[in-house]
Amino acid sequence: MQSDLLQPGPRRWLANSVFASVEEEYVSYLRAGRYHPNTVRVYFACVAHFGKWATEEGLDIAVIDEAAQRRFLDTHVPSCDCPYPVRKLRHELRVAIRHLLHVLRTQRRIPAIEQRGRLDGELAAFDRYMRDVSGLADTTRRQRIHIIRRLLVERFGDGEIDPEKLDPAVVRRFVLGAGRCWSAGAVRVAGGTVGCYFKFRKMLGDDVGRLLQTIPRAAHWRLAELPDVLSPTQIDAVLASFDDDLPSRRRAYAMVRCVTDLGLRCSEVVKLRLDDVDWRNGIIRIARTKTHFTDSLPLPLATGDAIADYLRHERPKTSNRAIFVRHVAPYDVPIRAGVAKHAVIAAFARCGLNRTDPHVLRHSIASRLLGDGTPMKHIADILRHRSLDTSKIYTKIDLHRLSAVAMPWPGRA
Repeated sequence: MQSDLLQPGPRRWLANSVFASVEEEYVSYLRAGRYHPNTVRVYFACVAHFGKWATEEGLDIAVIDEAAQRRFLDTHVPSCDCPYPVRKLRHELRVAIRHLLHVLRTQRRIPAIEQRGRLDGELAAFDRYMRDVSGLADTTRRQRIHIIRRLLVERFGDGEIDPEKLDPAVVRRFVLGAGRCWSAGAVRVAGGTVGCYFKFRKMLGDDVGRLLQTIPRAAHWRLAELPDVLSPTQIDAVLASFDDDLPSRRRAYAMVRCVTDLGLRCSEVVKLRLDDVDWRNGIIRIARTKTHFTDSLPLPLATGDAIADYLRHERPKTSNRAIFVRHVAPYDVPIRAGVAKHAVIAAFARCGLNRTDPHVLRHSIASRLLGDGTPMKHIADILRHRSLDTSKIYTKIDLHRLSAVAMPWPGRA
């Protein structure tokens, strides 16, 4: 009996709630994800608490969704006076209910996310357009979904979404940040996102041509800025910052070596699979996140050793074919790019470097290759730039070679 996981009070709450019919499925789902028995017990008790509240509110199972979850967490939990034993920790309740919603949707007890409302359906269709028509990477799509969600909520709320009714002045203020003091880069991102959404709606037949013309463009001069780089000494300090007492040390170190030695993006690191490494020939295949092609690069010895050390001594048993996997349940779910990004930023912090963008390591490898005399075409191939112009910016930091062609300052002896 799954109810044996609960004490008498929570057992009654769950048995009398709308979730009584999914007890078996919920616990089986957690156990299939190899959650620790104590974690299963805690999450099950959280669901009992949520079930008690839903019953008192008179909620039917069909209306249980993220909105109900927010109501429970924001209105009931802060002033909860439910009798002992009851789980009240917000993060436990949030995760437990998230798993419950997944089980309910899998069992088709509640509508799928795309069916819950106009906004979610609109964003799901826009996401499919970006994936199938524009071929955008996952991280880019998530960023654009977040921006367009904010635009549509501000303008339409829960009402019908009609882009043709958007006022050009509203669009302009939104792209410019509406008092948020956005940088030129942020304005470019917002403008590109809104333009992509209007092109999607235009493809569906909406008359949004005038809105496309009103999107403000931020001034942008190519190659105007110098790329930020780390010195060889700083990179050595980053790689030496992985002490034995760090959690998941081998995984973090191997991921940072992939970024440092191969110039990979964090989204490319987490997508590396066991089949991508040719150990015999020392080659690693990289699936591009932006162009959806696959490249092959030489696997440096230090990088290969770090990956092998992780695979042998730290990687948990899992059916996931990714090289870098989760170290907590559910083990068979892929990790996100944020895990690799956090590993890099945490290494920066341990070295006292005030950096929050792992991209600085890509800039650094390009700078190092250029200083070693590597041809620009080879640097562009290693960094997987689609255009050689993208790599030209690194010539601006090769001060030694620039000094050979610099003209003397007027009036200097």
